[in-house]
Amino acid sequence: MLVERGLQAMNVELVSEAYAIAANYLRRSGAIPDTLVTNERLLETIIKLIQHGEFNKIRLANKAITRFEMQSEARALA
Repeated sequence: MLVERGLQAMNVELVSEAYAIAANYLRRSGAIPDTLVTNERLLETIIKLIQHGEFNKIRLANKAITRFEMQSEARALA
């Protein structure tokens, strides 16, 4: 299913699967709380990666995890 977000159509299934993989890892590592609430920062990271041409759900999840962890470390140091 495609949903228009701004001017670009998003593949909801791809976003959903990549988010589920990344969020599951981050929850298990303790980086995000174990709740049903969507982490907006993680979701936005995945959407930006798709907008830059990444369409493989595993690579999306791995890149999102890396960026999320780097942003968290930078915020902790600030």
